[in-house]
Amino acid sequence: MSFLMDAWYMAAWHHEVVDVPFARRICGLPMVFFRSRDGTVAALEDRCCHRAAPLRFGTVVDQGLQCGYHGLVFDCTGRCVHVPGQERVPPKAMVRAYPLVEKDGILWVWPGDPARADSAKILDYPFHDDTKNWPHKTQHYHVKANYMLLVENLMDLTHLAYVHKSTIGGNPKAHVEAKMTVTPKDQGLHFIRWLPGSMPPPSYQKAAGLHGPIDRWMEFEYTAPGVVVQWTGGLPVGRNAMENRNQSGGFSLRILHCLTPETESTSFYFWSAANGYRQDDPTATTDLFKEIDTAFSEDKGIVEAQQEIMQETGTSDLVNIASDSARMQMRRALQRMLDAQSSAP
Repeated sequence: MSFLMDAWYMAAWHHEVVDVPFARRICGLPMVFFRSRDGTVAALEDRCCHRAAPLRFGTVVDQGLQCGYHGLVFDCTGRCVHVPGQERVPPKAMVRAYPLVEKDGILWVWPGDPARADSAKILDYPFHDDTKNWPHKTQHYHVKANYMLLVENLMDLTHLAYVHKSTIGGNPKAHVEAKMTVTPKDQGLHFIRWLPGSMPPPSYQKAAGLHGPIDRWMEFEYTAPGVVVQWTGGLPVGRNAMENRNQSGGFSLRILHCLTPETESTSFYFWSAANGYRQDDPTATTDLFKEIDTAFSEDKGIVEAQQEIMQETGTSDLVNIASDSARMQMRRALQRMLDAQSSAP
């Protein structure tokens, strides 16, 4: 599988990149990130143009990033601005710079053609700034699996009842019989699942004190190649949840999932969990985070095991079932973008 290069990928949480070089491989490309003295963030190829030493061993100085091998300094555009021991900087002394945007607490990088990097296409996620109504915590995992296995895991939620029995799962029958609507989009899809009159899973009971039947929803928006926005919750039966989900007295959770390829068989899973209940109680956010962290660690274990088996046995004989409808639409959206990339001049 080839990577979709002309796309924005989450590279890091904003707090990960400070005034020390920070290395991360995205779509197979070695990159080094740093924050300059004036606060500007930059992404450069992790390779000095002089003797190919990794720039991650360097130091942030007033003019930019100084190579830790022979002291050449590169600014945020990748241009060499200083060579120790000589006044003239060779015209070819530069390294590749990748378009990078800091937004909503996230650093987004574009590994493809810089001329096609349109920052207007980056996800808007205002909930990270609305800490009064949506207090949140962030996390990321390094996963030994292709990033698309993580995306696929989010497209078929019938796994919740089996993988996450002790946290966010619920009754398997309710998940299989959920009322689901899938809407394809040019660069992704939207789907919503309703589990009317279902019993709340353990996480809902602990967080919001829900013990009787609830009308539970799971709304997901996928944007290729690796961004999934989720709003999940439940209200006691009789509250007309389908007409109005913005009600107090229930469970409400927003999660941002960003799946970023490192290599063909490894990836980064960035996520944030924001609670829409008991917002004035910090323990509610902390307790919710622990529940989600437990659940997503279970997902990590499953997809890593998938990757191992798929590398050993292949994928040509896998079978699709009814619950794969969103996953199949997701694959079609991604393939359309890959085809457009391959046909671009």
